[in-house]
Amino acid sequence: MPVELQTEIEQAVASRRNFAIISHPDAGKTTLTEKLLLYGGAIHEAGAVKARREQRKATSDWMEMEQQRGISITSTVLQFIYNQFQINLLDTPGHQDFSEDTYRTLAAADNSVMLIDAAKGLEPQTRKLFEVCQLRSLPIFTFVNKLDRPGRDAFELIDEIEQELGLQTYAVNWPIGMGDRFKGVFDRRQGKVHLFERRSHGSKAAGDTVIELDDPRLEEYLDSELYHQLKEELEILDEIGAEFDLERVHAGKMTPIFFGSAMTNFGVELFLKAFLEYAQMPESHNSSLGIIEPTYEEFTGFVFKLQANMDPKHRDRVAFIRVCTGKFEKDMTVQHARTGKTVRLSRPQKLFAQGRESLDEAFPGDIIGLNNPGVFAIGDTIYNGKKLEYEGIPCFSPEIFAYLKNPNPSKFKQFQKGITELREEGAIQVMYSTDDFKRDPILAAVGQLQIEVVQFRLQNEYNVETRIEPLPYSVARWVHGGWDALEKAGRIFNSISVKDNWGRPVLLFKNEWNLRQVEQDMPELKLNSIAPVGSGLQPDK
Repeated sequence: MPVELQTEIEQAVASRRNFAIISHPDAGKTTLTEKLLLYGGAIHEAGAVKARREQRKATSDWMEMEQQRGISITSTVLQFIYNQFQINLLDTPGHQDFSEDTYRTLAAADNSVMLIDAAKGLEPQTRKLFEVCQLRSLPIFTFVNKLDRPGRDAFELIDEIEQELGLQTYAVNWPIGMGDRFKGVFDRRQGKVHLFERRSHGSKAAGDTVIELDDPRLEEYLDSELYHQLKEELEILDEIGAEFDLERVHAGKMTPIFFGSAMTNFGVELFLKAFLEYAQMPESHNSSLGIIEPTYEEFTGFVFKLQANMDPKHRDRVAFIRVCTGKFEKDMTVQHARTGKTVRLSRPQKLFAQGRESLDEAFPGDIIGLNNPGVFAIGDTIYNGKKLEYEGIPCFSPEIFAYLKNPNPSKFKQFQKGITELREEGAIQVMYSTDDFKRDPILAAVGQLQIEVVQFRLQNEYNVETRIEPLPYSVARWVHGGWDALEKAGRIFNSISVKDNWGRPVLLFKNEWNLRQVEQDMPELKLNSIAPVGSGLQPDK
């Protein structure tokens, strides 16, 4: 391998930062995402904070249903350059019904940003997503949002994170006041106070006044009570707080904490600058050949997401590829690990929510979009050089099941096409009855909203109206050993057997109690709550 190429890849890796934002719904994730884009120069004006029906549609929420409901229901990729860093921002759904999409997206991230509402603290979905980050040992950066509104004490929030998540904390900046008295933040890195201009909304980058902590004018800018409160709190931080340890941050054991208000831009740029300094560069990945470093000379990558109809006019399907190693070049040919076929990667795209533009090259940490005419599945590995496969991405056990019926036989082709493409995308799991007379697909979802989204998209993107027939089951388990193991087990009460899209047996139970009864009565029958997807998703022989 030529030295100059190795240097190019190493330089590219050093300048890449890749991260996903996780939060509970309504913590302000879409707003923070847009403000990061605003400071990165990727957009010139963030969505105005007016009534929902009047406001500009959020850049990252491009799907029609997202804009109607004001929620994020699909992950998107937003790429921009800031201070000579190439940033890949993976925006994830906040709604718990779309945990699977978030889980897959985190598989492509090197860092995570945990967004917390200052008034509510840790919430259930935040805890669940934190566990996923911890399983992957992702560095976790915490942004405490909505300081311009009444909220909980900053020390109380830090204590909650340490006690409930078991994370050491380090406050990189510290809030000055809260709610109507929120004046800005103290940046502990630089030892300076940033006082922000209060605006009616934060559509433009916020101006600020920077002043030294020991500057005698500071007490004039703040009222005397806030000034002395700040000095006292900083003394407490220095006395009881942990020392900053970047190694522990990168190991997911310590979280740097930032305070601010995404809506009014307070603290957003300070967070972005510190994050780029502290964040982990593109990391190594585990593969069938062992740990593969990002500077490995050959190009490799994996598919972590598929999206149908990003451009409804062209009915396209886009595969989201995380570049893991080497250098990607337009029109290069690669090997497809699952099928063994050679694939030409033509018309690669740089992604920015729904918008796309062509690109000629990409490096580890980057996300590229490729047109996917049925070639790729979630979890697929593509590579050059020695054959390798990256670890597959597991999927969640569904909890809601329903037959999806097509009342209009003339729409059969569109119905089948829509179900196939939405299943490949990972929008929902699809199963089928083992009874040949029941050919309607069974939608298997983590949450009810997933089913509503599938129906909405079938109507709007494929012009197919559908009906739902709920099934009285809430637990699914894959049968280890396949159909042979299920046949040996004999009759199983209080459950039905269905097959997943790969023809493998899945048992559906009405509740956890029924499942536990079967596990106790039939210990030889091994049941799995997680099924791998992508390259690991092969039918049992």
